[in-house]
Amino acid sequence: MGSPLNDQPLRVGVVGVGNISQQYFEHFPVLPNLELVAVADLDVDRAATVGATQGVRGTSVDDLLAADDVDVVLNLTIPAAHADVATRALAAGKHVYGEKPLAMSTAEAAPVLALAAERALRVGSAPDTVLGTGIQTARAALDDGLIGDPVGAAVSWSAPGHELWHPAPAFYYQPGGGPLFDMGPYYLTSLVQFFGPVARVSGSARQSSRERTIATGPFAGAPIPVDVDTHVVAVLEHENGVVSTLTVSFEVWATRAPLFEVHGTAGSLAVPDPNRFSDPVSVATADDRTWRELPTTAGYADAGRGYGLADMARAIATDRPHRASGDLAFHVLEVMEAIATAGRQHTVVDVQSRVDRPATVPAGARPEDW
Repeated sequence: MGSPLNDQPLRVGVVGVGNISQQYFEHFPVLPNLELVAVADLDVDRAATVGATQGVRGTSVDDLLAADDVDVVLNLTIPAAHADVATRALAAGKHVYGEKPLAMSTAEAAPVLALAAERALRVGSAPDTVLGTGIQTARAALDDGLIGDPVGAAVSWSAPGHELWHPAPAFYYQPGGGPLFDMGPYYLTSLVQFFGPVARVSGSARQSSRERTIATGPFAGAPIPVDVDTHVVAVLEHENGVVSTLTVSFEVWATRAPLFEVHGTAGSLAVPDPNRFSDPVSVATADDRTWRELPTTAGYADAGRGYGLADMARAIATDRPHRASGDLAFHVLEVMEAIATAGRQHTVVDVQSRVDRPATVPAGARPEDW
């Protein structure tokens, strides 16, 4: 198993066919260097139903991991299973690309990356939203000096809670979830794209007393146990000197706070939501302090979930680094752990890992041929 020939697609087996899997299935047909061959789930009947819908076999997790026609496992399980499924896939000689977070902890994630290195296999991880035209155009503007030297960035993502829309939201309120581990990776990955690795963090967090119940679906009205912080505020010091602030919350009913801004010595950048792929970027400069929209100058156009996996497939075929990498996801995971520790201990926490900024996605690039 491992690298396919350059002109052959990477054969994909999906483990976990919950809500998020549909977004990946939608984009496989437009990514010719990926071929969906099998799906699996703990609920084998569900896997069979989804497999029939996708025109591939639906099977058990054990059978998919043992299959000779699967080159890469797309790991869409709940966070608590990410490291276990990834380890088993790597042990079976398959590359792995997973949903975020990479694992429940860096202690879980480190052996996964070590095993991949030992087996000469790739590990990739969401979010790949940052490879779309939104975040990549913002990055290109920063790299081009459009707002001078970056000084600071501010993120403020909030919602009342995922139980208002998700039919089975309990895992969002268990370790590996919460606003930090669920939504934090989009913004932290973007900040590392912009400014490079984070060197240290401080912050504070709390869990509110609000009782939560499922609002939709067959379990509507059921109570949700909450075992994570639901409001998190952090200050990040990047290695290059930029200071970022991050607020992520499941406690906000309405807000006027800007979602994501970067401020520099010669202007400010309004960054689009990195939970999406292609919203526009706006800039206001010292010479003209009115917002104007920037043209698209970088990123995979019309992208969706799966583009990070396709980028990894091309990187395997051409022997180059892939952008949505396990190393990047590990650094983001350590940053989130450090934020949680800082909140508990009321102290500054150093981040030990370092990661290079991934290569920018050129305008007009397609993941299957660049």
